[in-house]
Amino acid sequence: MFKPIHKSLYFSLVVSWGVYAQHPKDTITSAKLDELVITGQFEPQSLKKSVYNVRVITRADIENRAANNLADVLTQYLNITVRPSGADGRSSVSMFGLDGQYFKILIDNIPVVSESGLGNNVDLTQINLDNVERIEIIEGSMGVTHGANAVSGILNIITKKGSAKRWETSASVQEETVGNEYALFNKGRHIQALRVANAINDHWYVAVGANRNDFAGFFDEYKGKDYVDTSNDNLRGYSWLPKEQLTTNALVNYSKGNFRLFYKFEYFHENVDYYNPVVIPIDNYPFPETYYSKDKRYITNRQLHHLNAFGKLLNRYTYNLSASYQNQKRDQEDFNYYILSQQEQANTRYTYQSRDVLYSTGNITNFFTNKRFDMQLGYEVVHEKGFASAASGMFRDDNQQTEDVNKVLANYDVYASAEIKCTERFSLRPGVRYSFQSIFDNQYALSLGSRYLLNHGLEIRASVGKSYRTPNFDELYTYFVDSNHNVQGNAALTPEQSISYEASIKKDTRKESFRLQNNLTAAFINVDDRISLVLASTDPLWQYRYLNIDKYKIVNISSTNQLSYKNFDLSVGASLIGISQQINTAALGTSSPDDYLYSINVNSSVAYRVPKWNTQFAVYYKYTGKYQQFMESTDADNNVTFSKGIVSPYSLLDASIIKSFMSKKLELTLGARNLLDVKNVQSTGSSGTGVHAASGGSLLLAYGTSYFVKLTYNFNFN
Repeated sequence: MFKPIHKSLYFSLVVSWGVYAQHPKDTITSAKLDELVITGQFEPQSLKKSVYNVRVITRADIENRAANNLADVLTQYLNITVRPSGADGRSSVSMFGLDGQYFKILIDNIPVVSESGLGNNVDLTQINLDNVERIEIIEGSMGVTHGANAVSGILNIITKKGSAKRWETSASVQEETVGNEYALFNKGRHIQALRVANAINDHWYVAVGANRNDFAGFFDEYKGKDYVDTSNDNLRGYSWLPKEQLTTNALVNYSKGNFRLFYKFEYFHENVDYYNPVVIPIDNYPFPETYYSKDKRYITNRQLHHLNAFGKLLNRYTYNLSASYQNQKRDQEDFNYYILSQQEQANTRYTYQSRDVLYSTGNITNFFTNKRFDMQLGYEVVHEKGFASAASGMFRDDNQQTEDVNKVLANYDVYASAEIKCTERFSLRPGVRYSFQSIFDNQYALSLGSRYLLNHGLEIRASVGKSYRTPNFDELYTYFVDSNHNVQGNAALTPEQSISYEASIKKDTRKESFRLQNNLTAAFINVDDRISLVLASTDPLWQYRYLNIDKYKIVNISSTNQLSYKNFDLSVGASLIGISQQINTAALGTSSPDDYLYSINVNSSVAYRVPKWNTQFAVYYKYTGKYQQFMESTDADNNVTFSKGIVSPYSLLDASIIKSFMSKKLELTLGARNLLDVKNVQSTGSSGTGVHAASGGSLLLAYGTSYFVKLTYNFNFN
């Protein structure tokens, strides 16, 4: 079954090597030669001039996929795996097998707050894309420019801040099935959006927007919240939890000459409903034969304030300063739900997790009149107040009493980076960051990037970077000890250290209406002192504790290729990822094999435009190969052993048709997600104990084939 995939990988690598390489860009739209990027740059500049490999997801790509949130658009991205959870409604990101703690997500260069971190462990479904201009992604270590936890890469969402028209109004309605389930109100996915923007004059621009996303849950074999389980079949509830999201935002932008000032506000609200499959019968209250269940609701509120100033100091030095306040709070509301009367009683609400963050970053450039040399000096200040409720059961004191955890994590960073144009063809980009930490030893990051331009449009890039990841709340402060459990955090943990290497070769071939872009990239990431929950003691009870003990290495070879000819676009990408993860047990002094285990990823997209019909057809495909990992388990004699866990391969196929009417004022999008009807993927491994253990069964991945229709009305005028 793997032969076609191996052939695809071979073809992609051969094509890439044969014509060298160009920018790794996972889009089906033709990129412009002078397309500007800003992530990791001193100032906006073309992709060709960037020392970093910057991948771009364009606004057209977002619209082709009818993507409402970040999870919708990243499912087809090479080297990234979106991991959904039907149990709590969250979707997280994994790159090169490293989870969301190692990958940083930003909006306009400001890291996004979540209940468990800043920029990391972000729920992708909570990031709305209505006001997004484009998304820029850089793979590999970005510790110098973006600080802690930018180990596997960064994703920067660039929002709209201007318009070519005086007035822009956009209203849309999107209806989508959830698998084969749909009804106007209580089944399926229902999305409404409105955005109004006004360029008041040459200097002032304002915009407001709102988006409502009502996901009615996925029943699958379950029977919903009003099902009375009299036979104890445990079928009450949902396979994927229902949730409703509301996102609102506002922007005020002022620009004059070289000066720009904007203020941005965003408010996000989410309800996720959990319906317990256990139904309890009672008599005579509030009336005979009453059934109720102990249900709960997770309520998330997030607010963002962002003030940015950009301009010239003394008519020479370019500065870019941002200040931000963010707060995200996740509450839990417990209640009794009386099924026959459909009433809630005994509602109790408390805060489960929260983060308050004061953040500021800034830099100044253009120190020298000699254009062959420039320097950037910058800073970052983070004051993060975190809270975790004792109600989770994971935080207890030495007397076994539950306790809330309130802690402040702060860091004060300075960094410097230089861009040296040694010749017209050869550029270097060295950089260093030093971080003053409030609870850890001070940290530093280093990087060196280079770019060399050959004849005929060939580009070679190479970089090396050292970065670090700081421990999270659970790793530091968990204390869950009773007669059956002994799981402890470790306040003495130290930040993980990592180093990455990357080299790439690119080529952009153009001839009239024909364009071919190719890229070949090789990368290596090594993570030392990786934090893991390991077996620390076996007497009297097996004790697990977070320790800096594991090692993690990644080898990645990837190729992306784009062909554009007239109204036809084709892209093919493939990557081979090898992961070596050594798991250690502190108590027994044993460790897992450190062999490299390999997996293959392939993605492709095709688009065809028919101008006379005002219509575009698009198809997206992604294959995620077999994933392997060594797991800690126990044998029949309760001895620690290591076995290989395997997650089966799977494929995702999406398609859409976009048709515009009334001089593009009205736009209709029809499409389908997951046409191969994937729901669960098989996972094999021996059952065991602890976080490293694996168990056989299936992993919830998707809810089968879904169909959508989106209608958008654009009313723009001067």
